[in-house]
Amino acid sequence: MIVEAQVAINGSRAATWAVITNIENASETISGIEKIEVLEKPANGLVGLRWRETRMYFGKPATVEIRITDAAENEFYKARAESDGFLFLSTLRISDSGGTVTLTSSHETKPHGLVSKLKSIPMVFFKGMMKKAYLQDLNDIKSAVEQK
Repeated sequence: MIVEAQVAINGSRAATWAVITNIENASETISGIEKIEVLEKPANGLVGLRWRETRMYFGKPATVEIRITDAAENEFYKARAESDGFLFLSTLRISDSGGTVTLTSSHETKPHGLVSKLKSIPMVFFKGMMKKAYLQDLNDIKSAVEQK
């Protein structure tokens, strides 16, 4: 299942990139994140950055370990997480859009194994809720960029 959301930001690519790559302080920017714990920092660049992220889901804390797998400065980064038999692939992409930038968040969930495939069937009903949550993250990022 793929869920995508996007928002227009009155700011530069560089300013947007600075906010989305400030993973260590993301809990101060994104209201849906309860806690961030950086586990590994690469010597240079973003690829290889690994952290634990805790969010509230259905009133309970859920923690997942995330790793950046690919990135191009001021353009995009891709991240990967695995939990409960699912592979989660996400991309944050910055593009130009007539005097503003567009920040697009794309999330793909892939079940692995029979049990997770069965669990994934009702996820279709939560797609709208997931998109709303991703849009909130993007609007939080937008606010942070536009306030600078």
